[in-house]
Amino acid sequence: MATTYELTIKSMYTVQQPDPDYVVNVIWKLTGTDGQYTASIDGNTQLTVDDQSPDYIPYSQLTPQIVEGWIEDALGEQGMANYEANVNGQIESMKNP
Repeated sequence: MATTYELTIKSMYTVQQPDPDYVVNVIWKLTGTDGQYTASIDGNTQLTVDDQSPDYIPYSQLTPQIVEGWIEDALGEQGMANYEANVNGQIESMKNP
C-alpha cells in the first residue's frame, strides 16, 4: 500500500505589526498512513510575509490550505520529502520491528 499524508496546522503565532495577527510562525504535524500503520512528525516553520506584496492575505481570510501552501513553499520540495521519509521510516519500523 502507498502511504498517504495529511498536513495539519496545530497553531500559529502572530505579531500585531504591521497588521493585526500577522502570522510569523506555524506549528504543524505531518501524519502518514499506510494501511493499519500510522506515524507522524511535528514541525515548526517560521514565515517572513511581506504585507506590501500583492499576494499578502489578511489573517481573517486565511484558510488551512493557504497556510499549508506557505509551509510547503518555505520547506521546498526536498524539505517536505525529508519529513515524509521520516514518517515512512517510522512506518517501516512498525511493519518490520
